[in-house]
Amino acid sequence: MNYDAILVVSFGGPESKDEVIPFLENVLRGRNVPRERMLAVAEHYYQFEGKSPINQQTRDLIAALEAELERNGPRLPIYWGNRNWHPLLAETLRQMKQDGVRRALGFVTSAYSSYSGCRQYREDIARAQGEVGLSQCGPGAPEVDKLRAFFNHPAFIEATVERVRDAMRDVPEDARGNVQIVYTAHSIPVSMANSCDYAKQVEEVRRLVSGALGHPNDALVYQSRSGAPGQPWLEPDVLDYLRQVKAGNLASAVVLAPIGFISDHMEVVYDLDVEARQVCDSLGLTMARAKTVGVHPKFVGMIRELIVERMNPGSERGALGLLGPRADVCGEECCPGPGRPR
Repeated sequence: MNYDAILVVSFGGPESKDEVIPFLENVLRGRNVPRERMLAVAEHYYQFEGKSPINQQTRDLIAALEAELERNGPRLPIYWGNRNWHPLLAETLRQMKQDGVRRALGFVTSAYSSYSGCRQYREDIARAQGEVGLSQCGPGAPEVDKLRAFFNHPAFIEATVERVRDAMRDVPEDARGNVQIVYTAHSIPVSMANSCDYAKQVEEVRRLVSGALGHPNDALVYQSRSGAPGQPWLEPDVLDYLRQVKAGNLASAVVLAPIGFISDHMEVVYDLDVEARQVCDSLGLTMARAKTVGVHPKFVGMIRELIVERMNPGSERGALGLLGPRADVCGEECCPGPGRPR
């Protein structure tokens, strides 16, 4: 399979206070989220001077991947386009077209299968391709083939295991006798979860990581819900669960492991490092937080493996556990949008 570029596709985030509201309006366009909720989320960003960590972390990931491809190949240029903030996908595809890129492999910074974590990114790419359109003096927008979901790739699991193990070392010695690993993932509406494999995949990562660590005392919870109050979302919520840990004397310390995210962006640093820590401090519950995989060398190497795998059909497809490797090409029925049947 011949490709001439890599496109890293991420969520995007503001980098100043002036960008916060326009960014959130982009994120929430077409969604039934009360404006009061949007303004409350804006305050999270303002606590960090309006700057989300995600853009810089995406730059760091691209730099690490460029070094990896320079060392081990394939030596392909890397472009970057965001769903919700600059550099936006249409801007990037327009530049790729000007540079003569015809066909690219897309790496989306989401490990799992769901509408918001997979299909919506593919829809965003298609919409951006439509904006770039056809040229009277050349071809249209570059083709983009998305790399498969990688939640159970051996290198992703190994990098996650190392991140959690490092966090467990941060627990004070006098609290290490009864530590619970609390895995967190972004909550999604129950109606969306019922039409995709997201919850099953997150549960599989929990099982694989705890199994590798030999640590059965664990739990899976959700964070960062943003829908209307009456709409059911995946539970339990991380803050509610931490109170249950204390009330039920389930552990003397917790390690929060945000396995639903690959970088420490705003929903990690605010929902866990600020809100969850405040709850733990008020309860007298010792807490440590595992880093996301970020630029862990094994994770960066995994991206290269996915690229090589896709360029060489029939090559080995790494996957651990019970669910097997995800297909390269999603079926029409896969991860339907809100309100659409599977």
